[in-house]
Parts: sequence; C-alpha cells; structure tokens
Amino acid sequence: MTDPGCHAEAARGAVDTALPRLALAGSPNAGKTSIFNALTGLHAKTGNYPGVTVSRFVGTMQAGDRRYLIEDLPGTYSLDPISPDEQIMVDVLDGRLDGEAPPDALLVVVDATTLRRSLRFVAQVLRRGLPVCLVVTFTDEMTVRQGHLDLSALQQALGVPVVRVLGNRGQGIDQLKDQIERWPTWSTPALPPPDEPAEADAWAESVLSFAGYRAPGRHRITQRVDAVLLHPLWGTIVFLAVMMLFFQTVFTLAAPLQGYVETFFGWLSGLVATHVGNPWLAGLVGDAVIGGIGAVLVFVPQIMLLFLLISLLEGVGYMSRAAFLMDRVMSRAGLEGRAFVALLSSFACAIPGIMATRTLPSAKDRLATMMAAPLMTCSARLPVYVLLIGLLVDPAARWGPFGAQGLVMFGMYLLGAVSAMTAAWVFKKLGDRTGPLLPFYMEMPPYRIPSPRSVLIAVGDSAKSFLRKCTTIIAVTTVSLWLLLNLPLHSTADLRAHGVDPGNDTAVSAYVADHSYAAALGHLVAPVFDPLGFDWRINIGVLSAQSARETFVATLGQVAAAENPDEPSKALKAMTYTDGPHAGQPLFTAPTIAALLVYFAFALQCMATVGIIRRETGGWKWPLIAFSYLTALAWIMALLARTITALLTG
Repeated sequence: MTDPGCHAEAARGAVDTALPRLALAGSPNAGKTSIFNALTGLHAKTGNYPGVTVSRFVGTMQAGDRRYLIEDLPGTYSLDPISPDEQIMVDVLDGRLDGEAPPDALLVVVDATTLRRSLRFVAQVLRRGLPVCLVVTFTDEMTVRQGHLDLSALQQALGVPVVRVLGNRGQGIDQLKDQIERWPTWSTPALPPPDEPAEADAWAESVLSFAGYRAPGRHRITQRVDAVLLHPLWGTIVFLAVMMLFFQTVFTLAAPLQGYVETFFGWLSGLVATHVGNPWLAGLVGDAVIGGIGAVLVFVPQIMLLFLLISLLEGVGYMSRAAFLMDRVMSRAGLEGRAFVALLSSFACAIPGIMATRTLPSAKDRLATMMAAPLMTCSARLPVYVLLIGLLVDPAARWGPFGAQGLVMFGMYLLGAVSAMTAAWVFKKLGDRTGPLLPFYMEMPPYRIPSPRSVLIAVGDSAKSFLRKCTTIIAVTTVSLWLLLNLPLHSTADLRAHGVDPGNDTAVSAYVADHSYAAALGHLVAPVFDPLGFDWRINIGVLSAQSARETFVATLGQVAAAENPDEPSKALKAMTYTDGPHAGQPLFTAPTIAALLVYFAFALQCMATVGIIRRETGGWKWPLIAFSYLTALAWIMALLARTITALLTG
C-alpha cells in the first residue's frame, strides 16, 4: 500500500503478512519517509515540514535472499496521542489496528540536531519491549553547525544498535539493510528506561553525556531568512509576490510549451483525417480520442509548473512558516495553523489536504477543515481556468509589469483561499460556539535545498497521475460524449430535407451536434443553468465535469471541433446561442465566462474527494452536506458574478 499521488491514496496492494515486518517510527520531519523510499524503492511523499505522513504505508525490501515488510508510520513526539495520525502510530505498536499483531521490530528514526527532544520518545518505545534499532539522521547538518555525537557511545549507552543514515542521499542505507537482516539478534537494554518524568529526563541526560553530545548551533541562514519570512508584514508580502510571479509564469513560460503540444495533437489529428477512410472511425479517433484527450493534455506544462512550485515550497521548509504566518488569521476562523497546512496541501489536490486534517487534535477542527478543503484551487481547476481566462482576457493586456491573465489567475486562487477560510469559519461556528482554541505548536525545520531527485520525482509522479487520469476517466468520458454528440445518425435525405448541404462538412457537423442526444440532455437541464447564461453546450460541459473537472475542457473542444473541425479554437470564440431569446448573440461573453469561472471555483466536481470525505468521517452524512452546500453555493455565486460583471461591462 502506498500513496503515489493525487487520487491514488486509496490504492492497495496485496501484502505478504508472512514476511518479517519492521516499522519506521519517530518524530515528524525526522526523515522516516526518505528512508522508507530508499529501502523499498517506492515514492511516498516527502517534505521538509512536520505532518507529511498522516497514514501508514507498507512496502517490501529485498536484502540478501530474504524479503521484509517495511512500514512507514506517521510521525509523533510521544506515545501519548492527541490526534488521529498519532493514534495510528500507537495502535500499530500496540497491535490494535485491523487485528494485526505489533511489528516484529522497530526502526526508530531520530534527527541528530534535535536528539535531546527525541530521547523521550525513544525511552517510551524502549519500554514497549520490541527489538529496536536507532537510525540517526541529519548528522551532516549537525556537523556543519558545530554539533557532535559519538554514535558508538550512543549505542553503548542505549543498549540497542545505532546506524547513521542520510536518507535523501542514500548514505548508510546498505548498513541499515545489514542491520535489518540481523534483527532477531539485536541487543536490548539491560534495564528499560524509567517511566517517571524526572527520572526519564535524568536518563536522557546521562545518555547524551555518555555519547558526548553537543547540540548544534542555530542555523544562521535560517535565522536571517526567518527574520523576513516570519515577519507579519514582510512575510505576507513575500508570499503574495511569490504567488503572483508564479501565475505569471503559467501564461508566459508555459504558453510556448502548450503551443508545441497543441501543434503535435493537431498534426496527429491530421494524420487520422488523411489516412482513415471511414468517416465515423476517423471522427472517433481524431475528434474523440486525439482531440478530446489532446485538449486536456495541452495543459501538462502548467500542471508540471504548479507541482514544481509546490514541491519546492515543501522541500525548502516554507510550509511551516506559512502555517505560522497564518495562525493568527486561522484563529479568527476558530482554527489553528495546522489547519492551514491542510488547506495549503489542497492546492495540489483536495485529497491529501483532507487526509492532512488527521494532524489536528480537535475533531471539530478536522470537520470544519474538511468542509473547506474542496474550495482550495486544486490542479484539476487549472486547465479550466487557463481556457476561460484565455477567452476572457486579451493576452496583451497588462497591469504595470504584470500580465492581466496572470493577475486574474492569481485572483481565482485567492478567491478559493478566502472562500475556504470563510467556509471553515462558518462550520466551526456552527459546530463549536464555545470551545476554546487548542495551543498551536509546530517545529520550524531549517531551510534545506531540496534534492533535484525528490523534486523531479514529485513533479514526475504528478504528471503521471494527470496522464493516467487523461487516459482513463477523461478518455471514457470524451468517447461517450462524442457518441452522444454524433447520435442519432442522419441520412443524406434527412439533411437535405432540413436545408443542410451534405457536401458542406462544417454545416453537417453543426446540424448533427445541434440535433444530437447530447443536445437533448443539455436542453433538459437548461432551466437550471439558463440564469447563468449557459447554453446546452456549456451545460453538457458542466455535467461531464462531474466525472473530472478537466473534462469540461475536452467537452468544449469536441463541441467546437464538431462545429468547425478545421479551426476549433476560432469556433469556440465565435460560438453563438443557437436558440432561445439570445439566438445569434455571442455565447462566451464576459458575464457568462465570469459565471463559469466562479461556478468552477465553488462546485464540488470530484467524486474522489467525496469518497475521501466519506472515509475520513465514517459515513455519507458529511460528504452529502459538502456536495450539496458547494453545488448550491456555486450556482448562487455564479449568478452573482454574472450580474455584477454585466453591470460593469454594460
């Protein structure tokens, strides 16, 4: 079982329970997951902030001629849990989870730069009586900051084997594997560490003294950078500036790459049109498969840029700072800074964000954060926003040094964040009017340069997840939609009877689309969406987006291609209402596009997110509440956006 990326968390594989099972335990951000990845070859998510691992992951490791189960547990500072992720850790150690026995042995991971704090946890684990090997990480940082630790003396003082590992560089992994092969023969302490707090502190001090431990000095670069980034004013300005610059790159740096992808799929469609004689087969392959999926795949550069930024922010250690900055704001919503980490994680995908609520000690805080997380702008909204903003804003329009398209994109992400905060505040107030705020604490890790490998893996896994979605859910939806757009069949006589020239491909395509099953379905829901300015083609796009938001882009691409197969982009911009009181008027006006943007900002169009809310809350009540309130809110806010935009634009 692993968590390779967005929408894949629920994936489970068969686990051979007969294999020796060793669990990685330790405090948050000690480097457990990097070691887990190095041992198993998997790509579980890593990051330079506490709370990345909130579930248990299992992989297999080959050492010599034997295989072992390696389990990565959520980080915790003690075995006295205060949140669900910490409870998972304790339940596994005590053998209370899913009826499983405790692991055969433990790999307790400690950060050398915070060893004094970690020894309390080590003492608690040693009292459990399981075979333990201590894995010491970040010894390189400790040395650079003038710290010292004698590992041999530490091993002698604790009475258990000690191994030095730098997981992100792969150093010490072979020695750790050697130790794992010898786990039945690991030494154990002659006496368990004391339980009484004062005695436990004295025990820890004696261990540190015997091991010649000298705590590392403060990280100078971290101190200097934090003086700016943790400043209430300058830190906020820097954060907003980074976000604005990023969204500029979405439309500047990614645009040429997007053009290459568009050209490639255009060339591919041309090949199909030239070499496939059967018109139906040519349409299915060229328009549905290549055109529909290609319309979404052109946004791969933007998706990769988004995840590049997120992986850099996570790897460098900025997430904890962002949570610290936002703690005061979150407290006004009745939440704490850890809730902001969960919401920030939802920028990539709501699912890891919802799972990250396991780090919150308060059940009511978790529920309020889960109800708000789908409002954060996930990567699935990015293609929709890029398409609609491209229709709404002139690419040449600028505001000072910034492109107007990038500013609108930034505004959409800001809208998502503000809406999520507001929703969290409402649910918190409804659920807990008098409850006191729990104290917020979060470790500030030193700034670290993320390894290129970990960044590339994060970006590559996200791109693969997006491609997998395009070739499964989106492919099935686009092919189904193509059939709906091209059925029923119309004979030549039928076309002539309705004044359509059978030799005019554009006129035939437009007539078939306007009289298709898809058109009937779009007209069926027209009373719901008419006030928002949507016609049947947009309605079909909105309905298809319930399977995946990106499908909206593929749907409009197919509809446009049906009306003008040679130049679908032009057809999209030139679309007019085909019937009703606005027949002949432009469809994609500023009010309609504004309504569409806002609708997608609020609507919960992700069944995987609904599923994960059900799993985390243990029933269907809260996912149904989330779906209902977000759908109603999307419609109301879209109507408001359309009305205001119409007033402003005349």
